[in-house]
Amino acid sequence: MFKIEVENLYWIDGNLDNPDDLCLHGEATVNVGDETLQYNATVSATALYLLKTLTENHIMHTSIQMLPCCGSFIIPNEDLTNVDIYGCDNGIDWSVIHEGDCVKIITESQNETIVSILEYTEEVYKFADKIESFYKKCTSKSIYDEFEKRGYIAFWNEWNIRRNKKL
Repeated sequence: MFKIEVENLYWIDGNLDNPDDLCLHGEATVNVGDETLQYNATVSATALYLLKTLTENHIMHTSIQMLPCCGSFIIPNEDLTNVDIYGCDNGIDWSVIHEGDCVKIITESQNETIVSILEYTEEVYKFADKIESFYKKCTSKSIYDEFEKRGYIAFWNEWNIRRNKKL
């Protein structure tokens, strides 16, 4: 069993709208088997990294955490179709490993759960759609720095490619 929920979405200043903040935060709750993980995370980064795990393995502690404290540094690739997100070392992580038509999720406490890729994909899409919906209700972002702008464009390009990919 894998479930991920988020409540109380907000920008870093605590407001429900902030055109200068690119990273959405919220109170995330994840159920992996019998284990429950909770963290006030940068859920925009969580959603993108969950979308990445639909086609790629994620090994804990090798990149940004799945529930990161922050994700303030977005590095785009050259053609603006992929990003790497960096933040601090705080957060909660887990591994997602593809095994045939399933994914194995391994938490930091070594709890292992196997979920069908169909069930996992549905849960990831539900979470990502909730995050995207919040962004769409907010004011357009005001980005003046060219590097930040490229990172933000690449973030959403990758998001849309991964969210709309036929699996």
